[in-house]
Formats: sequence, structure tokens, C-alpha cells
Amino acid sequence: MRALLFVPGDAPRKLETALNAGADALIIDLEDSVAASGKAAARRQAAAFLEEVGSTAGGPLVFVRVNALGTGWAEDDLAAVMPARPYGIMLPKAVMSADIRALDAHLHRFEAASGIAAGATRILPIATETARAVLALTTLSEGHPRLCGLTWGAEDLCADLGAETNRDGTGAWTGPYRLARDLTLLAAAAAETDAIDTVHLAYRDLAALERECREAHRDGFVGKLAIHPAQVPIINAAFSPSEAALAEARAVVAAFAGSPGTGVIGQAGAMLDRPHLRRAERLLERFDRGAPQGQA
Repeated sequence: MRALLFVPGDAPRKLETALNAGADALIIDLEDSVAASGKAAARRQAAAFLEEVGSTAGGPLVFVRVNALGTGWAEDDLAAVMPARPYGIMLPKAVMSADIRALDAHLHRFEAASGIAAGATRILPIATETARAVLALTTLSEGHPRLCGLTWGAEDLCADLGAETNRDGTGAWTGPYRLARDLTLLAAAAAETDAIDTVHLAYRDLAALERECREAHRDGFVGKLAIHPAQVPIINAAFSPSEAALAEARAVVAAFAGSPGTGVIGQAGAMLDRPHLRRAERLLERFDRGAPQGQA
């Protein structure tokens, strides 16, 4: 997944527009973008949308961001949307393994009641929205079968810390948020799942978004959350491997395949070993898993 586009659950026109935005995934939001008074209506809209698009061939994956566990709303969210079979549930304010296990238990119950195969619904946690959640990231090291990625959040963390801002005068993340970002990347690698970068709130500043995407891709993130359809093409382009990168990765894999049992090979004037092979294999695996039809 490259671009994952948030859409408010109580905005049916935005939901319909989002379908054609080109995002790999849509996230129907029942949490922050929906007022308490609108939760019930948003659940109904989300379920209706899922029923409508669930069988659309070639369409985006559809997640639902439920309210945090412990708010009193999460179970109602799940009861409303699970019969419509979302691809996955985004879990906000997630205190890693403990909350993932709790959500897993809820999902098993709702899957059984809705005739959904056990374990079919994926989980995408937001990992860093509280200080407690940041410190719990190490509990994810063994992963979980439902995990399909891991992302992070800076705005709620800023509020939790009582900070004035989370960016400096140049627009770069300040220290606590760089730490949260880096720990998310490390936790995702340890859990063998995809790292998804957080939102860029200045949705009109597409140049800054492109720079942030380029830096995230450089460091190992494979996609980014979006809050506006205009961000989707930039995110998709930044996280799509170039033909040159794919060709290089295929050459590395072919070179090792041609020398079985060899730990080090010479390739294009450089000495490559097993970590280089694994990096090439991972790039090709992600491309084959996420490429549009006809491009794999």
C-alpha cells in the first residue's frame, strides 16, 4: 500500500469521490473527523459504503478507523461495519500488543457472527499517539497474524505531551516526533510488517509533501497516509520503485541465483553480500504484491 486516503465516515460525497482518487487504500474514519453526535450516522454511512463497494474489482482496499478501545464507541463501530466485511480495521491510540490482542478477540467474535473466515480482517495500528503507546512499541517484536502494516501519529502525541508544536521553523519534526517515527520504522521491521508514514497536514504544500515522501521512502517506509485526494498521486509516485531500481534488484537476485552457495558476489563494480540480496528481494516482493494489474 502506497497512498492510504482518510475519508470522513459521515461524508457520503467524499466517500464516492475518494473511490476515484487512485489511492491503494481508503480509510473510512469514524474517529477524529466525526463529532460525538454524528457517530451513529457515520457508522450507517460507512456500512452502506462498504456494502456498495465491497465487491468492486480492482478498487482500493477499504479500512475503517474505529474509535479507540476504552472510549465506549469501538464495539459499536465494529458491530456496525463488520457485517459489511471491511478489508481491515485501523486502530487508533494503540498500546501495541495488548490492544492488538484485545481487538483480535473482538474481531474473532464479529467474524463468527457475520460468516467471515476467522482471521480474515486485518489490523493497521496507529502506534505513537500517546507516550504510553510509544514506550510499548517494543512489545510488537513478535508481530501478529492480522497485522498488515504499522503507522504513527504526531498530532495526538503532541497533545499528550503538552507540546507547543511538533515541527521546527523549517517544517522538520522536532526530537520527540523523530523518535516516534524512527521507533515505528524499527517496530515494523521487527514485526515483519510494512511501515506507513504519517499524514502531512499542509495539504496544499505539495512540494513539502514530496520531500517528506522522498525522505520516508529513503528510510524504509513503503507508503504514507493522505488527508486529501490531491496528495495521492505524489505519494503513489514517491513510493513506486523506478524501473532502474527494479532492474537493479532483479540483477542482484539473478546474480546470487547464478552462484548458489556464494555469500559475496561482485556486481557493477561493488561487492554485495546477503543483506543486499534480502533488500532486493523485499523490493521485488512489495512490487509484485502491490503492482497494478498488468504491471507485475
